[in-house]
Order: sequence, then structure tokens, then C-alpha cells
Amino acid sequence: MSLSQAFSEKSFDDLPGWDEDDHLAAFAAFRRSAFHVLTKPYRSGGLGVAFDAFTEAYAAARTVAPADRAQARAFFEHHFVPARVGAESGGAGLVTGFYEPVVDASPVRTERFTVPLLSRPADLVDIDDANRPPGMDPYLAFGRDTPDGPVEYFDRGEIERGALADRSLEIAWLADKVDAFFIHVQGSARLTMTDGRLCRVTYAAKSGQRFTGPGRILSELGEIPLQAVTMQSIRAWFKAHPARVYEILWRNRSYIFFREAAVDDPALGPIAAAKVPLTPGRSVAVDRLLHTFGTPFYIDAPSLSAFDGKPFRRLMIAQDTGSAITGPARGDLFAGTGHAAGEIAGVVRNPADFYALLPRRLVPGARR
Repeated sequence: MSLSQAFSEKSFDDLPGWDEDDHLAAFAAFRRSAFHVLTKPYRSGGLGVAFDAFTEAYAAARTVAPADRAQARAFFEHHFVPARVGAESGGAGLVTGFYEPVVDASPVRTERFTVPLLSRPADLVDIDDANRPPGMDPYLAFGRDTPDGPVEYFDRGEIERGALADRSLEIAWLADKVDAFFIHVQGSARLTMTDGRLCRVTYAAKSGQRFTGPGRILSELGEIPLQAVTMQSIRAWFKAHPARVYEILWRNRSYIFFREAAVDDPALGPIAAAKVPLTPGRSVAVDRLLHTFGTPFYIDAPSLSAFDGKPFRRLMIAQDTGSAITGPARGDLFAGTGHAAGEIAGVVRNPADFYALLPRRLVPGARR
């Protein structure tokens, strides 16, 4: 697999603010992936960044422990070469944000807690080219098992109207359908249970249909100007129009199923697609069909200041993905857990330049 022309080699001097970043924080996230791959390698992305090219860097990360930012910076400069990632549009890329909500929940349905989070149903099956029936939408990666073969699974509206009732799939019950929807969007949550437990739910599977964001729907309906669409403005609209919530939500046919997980380290996020806990401000979701998990990305988004009041210029590690994250210069920044992280993630939609740090063996003759 040859390296894609989407990459154009640069030097570290070309990266705006590279000298000022906290490379030690990025190293800690990278090191988690370095240990994970001992049990299961990552799949190589379609742009030609082969997983096995990371062997030397991963081995070094498992054995060295930088004492400070300077040593961590030297680690990345020794093992990698920066390359600008070209956007499909030919211009800048795009970053958005995501986070882990914290929501009150009940282990049983009550008068207050009526909205369930569901586990994966037994009749939900993975779909690929080997078992896809003729005529089924090629986008669908999940289906419903029937005696006559797989068919499209129930969509959000059907499920929330009771298609899966009485199957004992409920993991927990929430008080608000909008909170539940945004947990679906984020793919995980910490639940403060009424019985005193703190637990986490993370993505297990989905019904398979395409995701349609409520912001786009509300913009197309003329309810919120496109430039004003944020998680906060969407929530405000739902609060002001409670009778129309399902009208909007059910136009997003995709439905997410969850599994329970422990909260081992409260400072870290959930274990995501790269099978390591997400690091606030250092983990980024990318298009996994194009990119290889574990790849460091230096992201320059000078108009973004929501994280710390400064122009966003940070080294991030590719450790998650999402159905809305498509294209070579597209990233979703993990902001952390709780309300404050949600206030950050909800307003992030900024142009950005992406620089992939490529293992040196992929760039013969690169300068040291």
C-alpha cells in the first residue's frame, strides 16, 4: 500500500505553535495505544499509513518515560515526520467536538425516569458483503435477523414507539428524552444512579441507518440559522418546543445501543473505537477508513479558543471514529467529561489544518 498523495511532507518548524505545545500530555495518550496493540493491532487506513510502520515508536513508548515536555517533544521528532493532510475541498479541514455527558439515571423505570438506554438486541446482526441481501442499502452495516434472512433494522422512531418493548434490554432509565438523544450522539455517558452507583455506558452497536443531525434539520426548517447551530442552541430549541421534539428526533433514523462499562479512572474518558480510554484534549476521532488509529495529528485551528482561551494548536492522537467523521482532514476533538466539557464540545465547529505525524520509515530521506 503506497502512501497517499493526500500527504505533503513538512518540517516541525512549519507547524504553528509546535514548540509551545504540551507534548507530554500527547505522549501519555500515545502510550496507551502502544500498550493496547500488544494484544490486537490496529487496521491500516486507506491512505497508506501502515500499522506496522509504528512498531519502533510503539516499542520505544512502552520503554521510555519522558520526564518533561522537552523529552516528549524529542520523542515525536525522532520517530515521526509531519505531513500536511489535504482536505477534499482543497482548503482547510474541519474540527468539531464531543464529550462524555454525566446524567442522573435509575436502574428501574419510575414516574420520573421513563426514557431507556438499551443494550444490543439478540436479533441485531452485522451485515457485510458476504450476507447482504440483494437490494439492501450498501450503507447498512447492521440488520435484523429473520427466518427469511436479514432485513433493515427498526429505526429510531419504531424503537421509541415500542418495537423492542418487553425484551429486557434496558440498562438504565433517564428522565429526559433530549438527554438520551445526546448520549446517542456522543456515544457514551457516565450515569449517576439513584441507588448510589456511578457507572458508564459506551457504544455497543447501532440500528445502521444514516445519522441525520437535528441541527441540520432545524436549519433546513428555518428554525435555527445554520451559523448559529450548536448543541446549546439545539437544546434551547427543544426546551422551547417540547411538543415537537419527537418530530425532529425521529427524522434521525439511526439508533444507538449501549453496553455497561466501569469507570476505572475518573480523569479519563470511555474506552472508544481504538480500545483505549480517551484522553481529554488529546484524543481525536478520525475517519478510520482513511486513517490508522494511533496516528498523532497536530491540529492547527487558530479560530478555536473554547478549550483554554488560546488558539487551538495541539498534538492529538487518533483514538476514535464516528459516522459523521468522514474525509482526510476531519476530526472530532474529545473535550472530556461533564457539563464544562459539554460547553466546550457543543460550540466547536472550526476550520483547521491537519498535520499527520508519519512514522519515518514511510518517508525515506526525511530530515532529522
